[in-house]
Amino acid sequence: MDDKNNLNSALSEKAGISASEIISATVVQNIQKFRKVQPSAANLVKGILSGNISDLSRAITLVESTNPEHLAKANEVINACLMHANKSVRIGITGVPGVGKSTFIESFGSHLTSLGKKVAVLAVDPSSTISHGSILGDKTRMEELVKDPNAYIRPSASGDTLGGVARKTRETITLCEACGFDTIIIETVGVGQSETAVHSMVDFFLLLKIAGAGDELQGIKRGIMEMADAIVINKADGDNIRKAKLAKTEFNRALHLFPAKKSGWTATTATCSALTGDGIPEVWETISKFLQLTNDNNYFNDKRVEQNEYWLLETINERLKLNFYNNVEIQALLESTKKAVQKDKISPFAAAQILLEKYFK
Repeated sequence: MDDKNNLNSALSEKAGISASEIISATVVQNIQKFRKVQPSAANLVKGILSGNISDLSRAITLVESTNPEHLAKANEVINACLMHANKSVRIGITGVPGVGKSTFIESFGSHLTSLGKKVAVLAVDPSSTISHGSILGDKTRMEELVKDPNAYIRPSASGDTLGGVARKTRETITLCEACGFDTIIIETVGVGQSETAVHSMVDFFLLLKIAGAGDELQGIKRGIMEMADAIVINKADGDNIRKAKLAKTEFNRALHLFPAKKSGWTATTATCSALTGDGIPEVWETISKFLQLTNDNNYFNDKRVEQNEYWLLETINERLKLNFYNNVEIQALLESTKKAVQKDKISPFAAAQILLEKYFK
């Protein structure tokens, strides 16, 4: 086909207008420059004390970072906030997956904000041991609470910390308290081992249960039951109300088998429905009674002192571990040592001894 016929064809291509740059190069440079600018520790502290949520989130990210360069800055922020902390009630909430922890926390947190409380929810989200990723879905499950101006939800990946408790949850509590939150709720991943760590950083420990799951007869076992200050049977609504009441009776009987608590408090049982809100106000009334008792007998302050000592030792252990694996000489030696262990050329214990001796030299 000649050029003339080609021009008359409906399928011919005509020269268009060259597309202009959609994004200005100057704008891109400004955005990149802004992202590189990090607020100083003093500015972060100033923002936290004034109630700035963005600065609070930035500081928590610093605290959670495993980058050694962030450690000094994070410590500076935490130390400056310490004198403004310790003015909250710390509540730990645990229960097996499916018990409705997130739904309960949303209903409970909304009730607290309606009373004029400022609530911070620190939700420890389970991480994959394979990809090390985390769903961090608590904000999507707490649709109403996340929009509440008097509530703050911070999901954190559990990482490789034993039991799934976020490594820096204790420091995060301090930052939230300095930001003006008077009620801190810590939600565990509910995997069975994190409860001990959470119990060591809260004032009141709440165990959520559901009826009809075969748990009633397990009530006589120690461990998690013994740590609980209250047991609440959730999902007590609809056809499940009768089962929930029966479960409450069973757990109440089991609690009487445990020795008295150092706090002088007798653990209680109750039922509630996070969906309908029934029983939620009563849960807060129970916590208020506990706080009144433990403040009167000084157990509240004594426990806070014990917890500070516990976290001193835990932090030392964590820092030693972090420094060990970040040591350049150890990193170079570790791979060859692993291969020697895999080929049975040396025992794991002897290999560990060699690495530790190398580190401490």
